[in-house]
Amino acid sequence: MAIELNPPQRAAVTTVDCPLLVIAGAGSGKTRVITEKIAHLVRQGTAARYITAVTFTNKAAREMKSRVSRTLDDRELRGLTVSTFHALGLDIVRREHKALGLKSGISIFDEHDRMAVIRELCAQHPERFDADLAAAYASQISRWKNLFLLPEQALQAATDEPQRAAAGLYAELLRLLKSYNAVDFDDLILLPVMLFQQHEEVLEKWRNRIRYLLVDEYQDTNETQYQLVKLLTGRLGRFTVVGDDDQSIYAWRGAQPENLAQLQRDFPRLKVIKLEQNYRSTGRILRAANQLIANNPHVFEKKLWSALGHGDPIRVLRHADEIAEARQIASDIVHHKFRHGTEFRDYALLYRGNHQSRLFERALREFSVPYFINGGPSFFGYAEIKDVLAYLRLIINPDDDAAFLRIVNVPRREIGPATLEKLGQYAQRRHVSLFDACFELGLAQELSDSALQRLRHFCERISDVADRCERGDTFGVLDDFITGIGYEHWLRENSASAATAERRYGNVRELLDWLKRIASEQEEQKTLAECVSKVLLLDLLDRQDEENSGDRVNLMTLHAAKGLEFPYVYVVGVEENLLPHQTSIEENGIEEERRLAYVGITRAQKQLTLSYCSQRKRYGEAVSCEPSRFLEELPPEDLEWPDRVPIDPEERKERGRASLAQLRSLLSDG
Repeated sequence: MAIELNPPQRAAVTTVDCPLLVIAGAGSGKTRVITEKIAHLVRQGTAARYITAVTFTNKAAREMKSRVSRTLDDRELRGLTVSTFHALGLDIVRREHKALGLKSGISIFDEHDRMAVIRELCAQHPERFDADLAAAYASQISRWKNLFLLPEQALQAATDEPQRAAAGLYAELLRLLKSYNAVDFDDLILLPVMLFQQHEEVLEKWRNRIRYLLVDEYQDTNETQYQLVKLLTGRLGRFTVVGDDDQSIYAWRGAQPENLAQLQRDFPRLKVIKLEQNYRSTGRILRAANQLIANNPHVFEKKLWSALGHGDPIRVLRHADEIAEARQIASDIVHHKFRHGTEFRDYALLYRGNHQSRLFERALREFSVPYFINGGPSFFGYAEIKDVLAYLRLIINPDDDAAFLRIVNVPRREIGPATLEKLGQYAQRRHVSLFDACFELGLAQELSDSALQRLRHFCERISDVADRCERGDTFGVLDDFITGIGYEHWLRENSASAATAERRYGNVRELLDWLKRIASEQEEQKTLAECVSKVLLLDLLDRQDEENSGDRVNLMTLHAAKGLEFPYVYVVGVEENLLPHQTSIEENGIEEERRLAYVGITRAQKQLTLSYCSQRKRYGEAVSCEPSRFLEELPPEDLEWPDRVPIDPEERKERGRASLAQLRSLLSDG
């Protein structure tokens, strides 16, 4: 039987006659409020097709959609939109491509694609752009897009020569992407805002389509996302936004927690409701979280409370060094599991940076403890895998413009951005793919003979490979092709070391071998298109499997832990220069680091353990470590320091029995 909504939750669900901001503390049931509100709106007469709910991750959107489906039937749900901000932006861009001056079949450039274009622009205009600053230019342009600053405004805001160069590059990048009929990730929000500001009739159409907007994790919105919300909801402000300024931990990617306060200025009728009852954690954990975060300034004061009892003290473990920390915590998990009959999935190890996971992985393996790294690198995320898959996609489908643009100059073929810009403009006028445009006679009027020949040579080679794959030994042809284009040599030239290049080429071989195995899984040989489709589907399913990681200890960064909860949580490396991070200390970012620690603490349901080292190796040398200032900000009466009390001999024996039991379990499973 479903638990009744508490009074503030009920008020948040039923308030529909004014703009609403819900300040939802950690574990206070915010997702339930959003899903119940969608159901309430539908039952009050707003058709689901006029309701849109947005959040920041596909996983959160899936969870929200799943919960709504338990409340409403399929007929009532018909037309409901639950998506990420960027998926909503993509829908707008694709539906309104003509108003944006784009053709259908828009290509989405990922970070690698965008960096390739920026590097090409730097190479073509060395007098204007410094190639060594390409990555800095890319970051600056992304920041400007998130702040809703266009190139002219960026130039006015620039404070030094590198920023002025970045503003010039920004303008070039926008022009080039448009000629390629492409957008990057930031454009998926920027372009809809520009479109709505310039085309009132398009904005009215979307306001009529989205008659009520719900926004989850509102504290993570940037300026451009805020402008999108404002434009879509209009003066009436038919929206509910749910957020928590104490969990705003993404300033590095443009998030502005001040958007919470900005709502009060832009929407005078705004109503604010606070959700302060926590359904996740014990009283001690919440008291520590409240006392820690009280050291940050607040626009909206709140205090979490729980009806789940006082709970265990918060343990603070001190270790000699990072190796001892990893081993002791692995041992602690084994002992605790043996003593309490828990599952491995009940435990989470949270750390400030990905580099901290390596020693914990080693220690968990030594204790035969299964683990899962949340947010670890995906095989399909490697640039070399994306490159080879782009070649395969183009071989299968020459009309795939995104694949064409990714690899037309990888390895380098002296096909520069100016050539591709003219090709893109010509293809757009002729309403043909980039590949087909290369063979049209009219292109000769646009390009020099040498540029045209390089393009045609590339396309003819792709056509030849496609033809030979159909007629003979597909994977032999592909092996020869990858060797023939000099991809391994190109990796050596563009990798930090010979070992990195070797690892990257090993990934390429692994992908091709995998495709070959798929092709021969059954008696009937599969086509290359079938094999590639299956690999892409397996990638999708694999990512879904990761979310259901089985009975394994969870390892993740504090950033990745947001939105999750676990019965037993270890926050490790709670030291000065690690948490808070040294860069944040130097750049006056302590408030966000404190929010990050707060997020870590409030992931714990039953028991919280904080861990630090007396010394840690940095660049091969042991350096002394100071406990984090955040430990001093916690209530001392709720902390327990086991290292200050000798371990009871009986407990020492029990720990030994737990390790032995874990070893026996492993042997019996084998």
